[in-house]
Amino acid sequence: MNPMHCIIMYSCTKACRVKYKFHRSGALLRLPLSFYPWGRFLSMFCVLAFLREISFLATFVVKKSKILMEKKDMRIVFMGTPAFAVESLRVLVENGYNVAGVITMPDKPGGRGHQIQYSAVKKYALEQNLPLLQPEKLKDEDFLDSLKAWKADLQVVVAFRMLPEAVWNMPRLGTFNLHGSLLPQYRGAAPINWAIINGEKVTGVTTFFLAHGIDTGKIILSEKIEIGEKDNAGKIHDELMCIGAELVRKTVDLILEGRVEPLAQEQLFTDESALKAAPKIFKETCRIDWNRPVDEVYDLIRGLSPYPAAWTELYAGEKEPQTIKIYASEKVEARGQYPAGGICTDNRSYLHVACAEGCIGITELQLPGKKALKTDELLRGYKIEEGACFK
Repeated sequence: MNPMHCIIMYSCTKACRVKYKFHRSGALLRLPLSFYPWGRFLSMFCVLAFLREISFLATFVVKKSKILMEKKDMRIVFMGTPAFAVESLRVLVENGYNVAGVITMPDKPGGRGHQIQYSAVKKYALEQNLPLLQPEKLKDEDFLDSLKAWKADLQVVVAFRMLPEAVWNMPRLGTFNLHGSLLPQYRGAAPINWAIINGEKVTGVTTFFLAHGIDTGKIILSEKIEIGEKDNAGKIHDELMCIGAELVRKTVDLILEGRVEPLAQEQLFTDESALKAAPKIFKETCRIDWNRPVDEVYDLIRGLSPYPAAWTELYAGEKEPQTIKIYASEKVEARGQYPAGGICTDNRSYLHVACAEGCIGITELQLPGKKALKTDELLRGYKIEEGACFK
């Protein structure tokens, strides 16, 4: 009860006390407050105030009894596939939340031997003996029946597929997603990569309720971090993975306590066309255009490192062009005049490439069929011909 409630209750107590008065005969008379003209009004006020307090307390108790749940009573279904999602699942499991089941992508062949590969989420779910579903199609009736059988109160999605309404609208408390950006900016499949590619200084994670439209639902919570000048996608990925897992836990707690106040994304922008998107990244997206300004080339390289990695083609004499992946670079002073893509190297310690308005020093790269190496390590066994260039 807050201080104002206490004052009102005290006033009620004082006002309801009877008053004493001496009769002219000397007898002590005990008169009720309502004996006085002003007392009737005050008595009525006190009674109404008292009834208000009783109503407040009753509403509070009923509200709490309807909304609050214990961790063990809320059945959560978790959906995710890559390592980014495992941390969120681990936090829920290790903090005693009731994970009733896990949904992840079907197994698929991978690697040199094309052996069947389990997703990172499946590996963790098996370690924890959690019920598991791997549907090929999310609208399949057998899958939907199996999902209903888990009787989920809430579904949590981290780095999974686009869900049909039949799935995200199934739990009574809804379905929320963890997204790797500060929504409404960078809606789409690759928010971490695009934030760095575009030279952003700040990014973050957001939880939001799923609705019609990709990444457009009402925001629950968000948390931001800074992107350092030398940070790449791998580093930001790992930071957001950990921060996001804690945000998932906090979001579940808010839902448990009935304290969620979702915010419509439309309240955060006036012109939707001005929002930056984060579409899926394809091979051609990763190709370096050396005619672009040095800052753009530098941000592209770190925004795609370590995966899927920026690439370019090395042209040297009459040889077939080689596809070179570039994982790390730095902005350096140009050593002479070269056309865009022109290479300047001592074939021992440095490899500089000209681009518009500056020069990039490549510090880590990979030849076809080889492992990634630091530039000085690669140049010990591989020499670049004079006149070679990147295109």
